Amino acid sequence: MALPLLPGYSMNKNLGKDKFHKSQHFDYTNGVPMLVGSEKPGIGGELLLGQKQKPKYSVFPKGENSHAPSWVAFDKQVLCFDAFFQEVVPQSKEEKYRIRKCKIYFYLEDDTIQVVEPEFKNSGIPQGTLIRRHRIPLPPPNDDQFYNVHHFNINQEMALYSRTFKIMDCDPFTRNFMRKLGVRINPTSSVPEDPYSDLRQQMEESMKPLRPYERQDTLKQFLDHDRNVLCFYCYWDDSESMFGDPRELIMHYFLADDTIEIREVIYPNSGRDATPKFLHRSRLPKHAPIPVSQPGEKTNRTVLNVFGPMGHGGRYILDSLKTGAVQENFYKDCDLTIGSVVNVWGRRVIICDCDNFTKEFYRTKYGVEDFTPVQYKAPPAPKPARQVPPYNGFGSEEDSLCSCQSLLPKPPQKDFKKLMEKDRQGLESNVLRFVGKMETDNPIDKERVFIISFYLSDDTIAVFEPTQRNTGVIGGKFLERGRVKKPGQALFKSEMSEYFTAQDLYVGARLLLNNQPFQLVDADEYAFNYMEQHAEEFPRANIATILSKIKSISKEKKTQLLAMADSGGTGFIHYEHFRSLLAATDCGLSEHEIMMLGRSYSERQEAEADMAKMLAVAQDHLRKKHFEAFADMVRAFTHEDRNRTGLLSSRETRTICKAFQLPLTDDLLRALLSKYERESGEIDYHAFLSGINWRENPTPPVLPDDMLKFDVNWNGTPQGLAVRSVHYALLLEDVFGPRGTAATEN
Repeated sequence: MALPLLPGYSMNKNLGKDKFHKSQHFDYTNGVPMLVGSEKPGIGGELLLGQKQKPKYSVFPKGENSHAPSWVAFDKQVLCFDAFFQEVVPQSKEEKYRIRKCKIYFYLEDDTIQVVEPEFKNSGIPQGTLIRRHRIPLPPPNDDQFYNVHHFNINQEMALYSRTFKIMDCDPFTRNFMRKLGVRINPTSSVPEDPYSDLRQQMEESMKPLRPYERQDTLKQFLDHDRNVLCFYCYWDDSESMFGDPRELIMHYFLADDTIEIREVIYPNSGRDATPKFLHRSRLPKHAPIPVSQPGEKTNRTVLNVFGPMGHGGRYILDSLKTGAVQENFYKDCDLTIGSVVNVWGRRVIICDCDNFTKEFYRTKYGVEDFTPVQYKAPPAPKPARQVPPYNGFGSEEDSLCSCQSLLPKPPQKDFKKLMEKDRQGLESNVLRFVGKMETDNPIDKERVFIISFYLSDDTIAVFEPTQRNTGVIGGKFLERGRVKKPGQALFKSEMSEYFTAQDLYVGARLLLNNQPFQLVDADEYAFNYMEQHAEEFPRANIATILSKIKSISKEKKTQLLAMADSGGTGFIHYEHFRSLLAATDCGLSEHEIMMLGRSYSERQEAEADMAKMLAVAQDHLRKKHFEAFADMVRAFTHEDRNRTGLLSSRETRTICKAFQLPLTDDLLRALLSKYERESGEIDYHAFLSGINWRENPTPPVLPDDMLKFDVNWNGTPQGLAVRSVHYALLLEDVFGPRGTAATEN
């Protein structure tokens, strides 16, 4: 009965469809047009008449509330079945068929199957993967479909590419998974007997001895001592043979397998070929050389003939006592000691010494403590001194010496390590500056003042004369920087000349610089501090050495020294009086040593500098250099001041000043920063920048005398701390003890 035409009903089947595409049925395969879409659906993906949809992925339904695809839900889940197939063996009288065991793997993620046959020893047939992993179609006429999990069960046959496999069993995971799917699992079956395989197994068992072999476990020794090698230095005297001479050898003993390897030490130009090894790595017998053994004469097992004929049909047993075994003694680590003689195939090799690892091994294992080496060769003769021709006057002495040491002259090498250690590093100049005066009868030259600078990086000396007003002498560079020879040396000689060092410069020393005598009368604060910090290098700045000289004075001088006293009874004495008393004792103290004593036992007073004059000099320098980057410096200081306290450490303040290349000397900058330093040790950078800002806060013009006082280059005037008085009571106590101090007080 036809349906009535109700409102909203339509006979059009395409109503509500949104897919109208048509699958491609024709394509080129290897250049030939073919029909390739016979299994593809019709328009819009709908199946044609008589067409069945083939599952593309796993046939398992998704779990409840699970939307993951099968390749995610069943990833790394494989069903494993034990199976076998029977293979016909034609043209063989030993066997007619063969039973071959295999394993069938079914991958749940994509319904692929893989068949693998385990490899058996001496099978003679290719084994391994029989069928690679892919989807296997069903036998005809259902070859358009593929195997899935429902086709597997125990004790049933499967045809895979015309080869029939029978499933015998499966693993526990497969059995549990099949039960969850509702599959009734059949009982397991056994593999049928294979006559030929049984025959092969009987033959292999017949070849095994009735008693097991004696096991020699060497794995533990290998694992414990792998790559542990004892090294011995040996000596072989082959001088008795024709053209023979003593040989030096190196013996390596491998603890992993008790083998020995010997290498020969071949020196250059010895006339011998560099052979790779003196003895190849092997076990070294003690009683070598030994006669060559016949094949089978030395075996690991000793067999006794009980009864019966020799050969086939006889009865044998193993000799547990090894009465007929041939024993061979090989060298062990306990046989190798210093001074022992090793028989290396008839050669007497003496062990003379060993390395540190070998010594520690014998000390730990055997308790050996005596490792005195054996002297097997005379000590090398001292090399004769090379005669160097005298200096010819061309170039420097070092340059002439290098031209005599090789055919290709090379420039003399400088002490690079000393240069890197003593070169200028930030505020550490490593330059010792002294005040010197000429020793002459000329009254004009006597008043001239020179700055003698000694550079610790390369032991060079430079002399500079600061300009003095109304002297009639033009100041400037007096001596170019360079090394200066000590006086009294010949010019043309083979030995190297001696040059002035840092120890030769001290207050009171007399120097002859290019035939001009100088006397050092003072030094800057950095030179005094450097000598005090490195007293082991400068004996005239070593307080212990100076005190020992005072202790060695005579009794009369000692009484005179103990009689020192001041009028106020404070325990202090004026420095000039202290200096005159020490000079009168005639104890051999130089001016520098007296100054070191005064600095060590002094009451120092810091020379106060005029703040206004320092700011005037600093602004004058900045004005002449056209320095106006004060706003940038304010921003830099504010950036470094994280807490916005207006204070920074002295080191950070100096770093910023150096970064902006502030044209002020180190002494002047250090003095200015000390004026703006708070009790906490930090610098008020706002007040510092306001003081040196010559644009906003100009100071009165600076006088020429003030400019000379705060000159850019140190001009020899005393700087820093001035010694006013000396604590003589403490000095006497350190020199003569408490009794000397008490005698002075009495």
